[in-house]
Order: sequence, then structure tokens, then C-alpha cells
Amino acid sequence: MPVAYCQTPLGITRITEDEDFISAVSALNEDHDITPAPTSLLQMAINQLNEYFAGTRKIFDLPIKQPGTAFQQKVWEQLMLINYGSTISYAQQSALMNDPLAIRAIAAANGKNNLWIVVPCHRVIGSNGSLTGYAGGLWRKQWLLEHEARVLGVGQTKLNF
Repeated sequence: MPVAYCQTPLGITRITEDEDFISAVSALNEDHDITPAPTSLLQMAINQLNEYFAGTRKIFDLPIKQPGTAFQQKVWEQLMLINYGSTISYAQQSALMNDPLAIRAIAAANGKNNLWIVVPCHRVIGSNGSLTGYAGGLWRKQWLLEHEARVLGVGQTKLNF
């Protein structure tokens, strides 16, 4: 599987391609050498991430596919419907999925999302407005939400969680 690494404001990001799909985008907590992307699809993913961080891209247009159960796929599809700069709670997500008793299962599926930022699980917060678990670290989740608010010029540009 071809892999590329790029520098972002949140550290090094690793992007994995599998059978002509982007299968993983993840923030690393360690350094890694940045080398040219070995495929055009990985270069497209890097370009789109750079545009996102520059504030010029709000929707990713990449072929994506990550392994997961049918339920996880349904959860991730629902995440893709959350507008840039918006947030919903896990309870709201479960209601939108017509499965109000599945809040914990939905939260667990969000946590297994391998496509950081592209499938925007950072836009799901606690019912009381608090930041809750995020595989990339809560500081990254807060940064992403503040970045989107700043780009849109709406709400607070510094969120108090």
C-alpha cells in the first residue's frame, strides 16, 4: 500500500492508499520524513488537506474506502453529512440515524474512523457541548473546530470547552 506523509498545522499526517482509494488519513505524534507522494492520488489527498488548512476547501473530493462493519459504514456516511463549521452531539447523530439507543455504539464507530478530517468525526461533540474523545487528541479536535469557525467567520473563533 502506497503511503505519503505531509506537514500540517497539527503535525505530520500519514495518508494511505489502497486499491485506488484513500483508506487512512491520520495525525502522527512523532516526526517522519516528508517525501514526494508516490502516486497521483496521494498527491491529490495532500493538496486537498493543504487547501483545507488554508481555508479554501470545505468538502473533500477523494475516492475513499475504509474497512468496517455495515453499521460503522452507516455511521461514517452520517458524519459526511455534517456541514463544515457545524457540530452535532452523539445523541443527535443517533437520532439522525433513527437509532436513539445506539449512542455508545455510534461513538465507538466514530472512534474507529481512519479518515481523519476527510470523514469529519471532529464535528461530533458531547450533548452538553463538551469535547469528548478524539483519536487525534482533544487539542486537535478543538483546533479543527476553531479553524472551521475562523474560516467561516461565524461564532467564536476561540472555543471554550
